[in-house]
Amino acid sequence: MHPEPREPNNVERRQDLYRQEEALRLRQEESRLERAKQSYAYVWIVNSIYVLVGLLEILLGLRLLLRLTGANPDNSFAHFIYNFSEPFMAPFSTLFISPTAGGGANIFDVNLIIAIIVYALLGWLGLWLTRYFFGR
Repeated sequence: MHPEPREPNNVERRQDLYRQEEALRLRQEESRLERAKQSYAYVWIVNSIYVLVGLLEILLGLRLLLRLTGANPDNSFAHFIYNFSEPFMAPFSTLFISPTAGGGANIFDVNLIIAIIVYALLGWLGLWLTRYFFGR
């Protein structure tokens, strides 16, 4: 003989309901934590792009200013700026012939302007791709 299935009493129903509520809260908290991790990664990547591109733009802007004003390339500060920015200028260095003034000391470096624009566009592209992949 099989025992009759009994109906759960009120205490058992409350305990079951409480367990279901706790499981729901746990799933919601796990979901919130996952979104927070993704948000942190997104913010970190976006801020890194802004900082790196901003520093590069400042460096290239200083190089442009030094070349435009005819700064002494043997000066330690000018030498540092020229050497530090050279790897970023290498792809653009022979693109155009830049006009000079003041006996060749003051140089309006068109290639440098193009490099500044290209790096700004690459930074924008990096931000756009980050937003695309993070679904924002």
